[in-house]
Amino acid sequence: MKSPSMSLIAGAAALAAVTAFAALTAPGGTADAAPAKAAARLPVERTSLVCPSPGLSPLSETTYTSVVPAGGGDGPAGTAELLKSTAADPDEGKKGDGKDKEKKKDDPGKPVLALKEPGKPVTAEAAGASTPALVGTATGRLAPGWTAQQTTVVEAGNGRGLLGVSCTAPDTSFWFPAASTAKSREDYVHLTNPDDTAAVADIELYGPEGSLKSDVGEGITVPARSSVPVLISTLTSQATDDVTVHVTTRTGRVGAVVRAADETAGSDWLSASTNPTGTLVLPGIPKDATSVRLVVFAPGDDDADLKVRLLGQTGAISPVGHESVHVKSRMTASVDLKDITKGQPGSLLLVPVQSGKNTPVVAALRVVRGTGDKQEVGYIPATAPVGARATVADNRDKGSVLSLTAPTADATVKVTASAGSKGGEQAVKKYTVKAGTTLEVDPPVPSGLKGAYALTVETESGGPVHASRTLTLPQGGVRMFTVQTLPDDRGTVEVPAARQDLSVLDD
Repeated sequence: MKSPSMSLIAGAAALAAVTAFAALTAPGGTADAAPAKAAARLPVERTSLVCPSPGLSPLSETTYTSVVPAGGGDGPAGTAELLKSTAADPDEGKKGDGKDKEKKKDDPGKPVLALKEPGKPVTAEAAGASTPALVGTATGRLAPGWTAQQTTVVEAGNGRGLLGVSCTAPDTSFWFPAASTAKSREDYVHLTNPDDTAAVADIELYGPEGSLKSDVGEGITVPARSSVPVLISTLTSQATDDVTVHVTTRTGRVGAVVRAADETAGSDWLSASTNPTGTLVLPGIPKDATSVRLVVFAPGDDDADLKVRLLGQTGAISPVGHESVHVKSRMTASVDLKDITKGQPGSLLLVPVQSGKNTPVVAALRVVRGTGDKQEVGYIPATAPVGARATVADNRDKGSVLSLTAPTADATVKVTASAGSKGGEQAVKKYTVKAGTTLEVDPPVPSGLKGAYALTVETESGGPVHASRTLTLPQGGVRMFTVQTLPDDRGTVEVPAARQDLSVLDD
């Protein structure tokens, strides 16, 4: 049996050996404490997306386009697949705690879209009113910047229009200004759950006088890997032209987007506004817009007073009669800006009237092109800057227009047109955007293009840039269009630098 003194000596020797080894193998080969290194940005290893059910009418035709920008990373090959969700009945969402027994679901089968390599889009087609939502995950080198677009054409009848939406990353909170419960509108919130357990969501509505009370929007169960559409007008008895919709989850996460249909102006998808903040940019109002309506909501306890600025081709102007907008706490404010662009492309900038008072707000634009029975509607939510990189899929040989806005300082961006889905070589072009202006360009097109292609925008120098892409596909004399914003794709994530700290061994 070993003596206590020998045990202490052996323990001390072992600790000394461990300490010596740690010192020799520490970064820099020294035991001295070194200053912590800045966090590195590394490509993400997993990305999830959901696409809402496009089924609007038997006449609908939908194109899906999926792409990963080239040069995203050199990790394992990975996969990027979108599969059919299990369709859910519109009345299926009922109060619950997420533990409700779920009905048996069919195997979604093979992927609707499956990418094989970065830099080359893949496409798929669907038709009819029974097309389900899609859910998917990308891993490995196909995860950073994975982007998918859903584009639906409905030539006539209920829901006529060109409806485009960038498939959504699942989250726990979404804001949708510019929705409506008016008699002339039929707006649905589509909730899609990509996970293997049920999610429970709440839908809150806010009009010009504040909250639109309703118990029906509470505790909506979205079964695993399923989608539930909720008709907004059924959540309240009040018919209101301008409504802000807030979707949150109690358990789990969902992808959320609003399908807004107007009996006169057609229909389109309304994507979520960027998170509440004091300054907002809404980029890419078409130059031939005949009607522009701004809808703003202040979710906090304070009112917001905002300057309204149109950033045009040559600089910023204040719309006559609408130089500012007052937004009361938890109330929806709207401003009819009419044909504000006057034949020139532009973007809207909202900034606090009082410097330093950054009351958080969310906002969106309802934009109409055409008149009479030739009207078509689209929506532009406030969006975050392009940041390091942003991508929009499903561009065509003709019909795509890119809007670039630099609200505070000159900036230079690089725009890459990917290879085509059926052939063609990528093309690259650089643009400089002057401070306080909007630059509208016909983007580069891949040489020898066949099929659809993607556009990737990267900020190279200068201040922040906000961007959107307008896709126009005329049908039956109507200039059908849809606008998609390009926020940062979050293809990289900060990974803090780690170093060994032997102080944890101290008693």
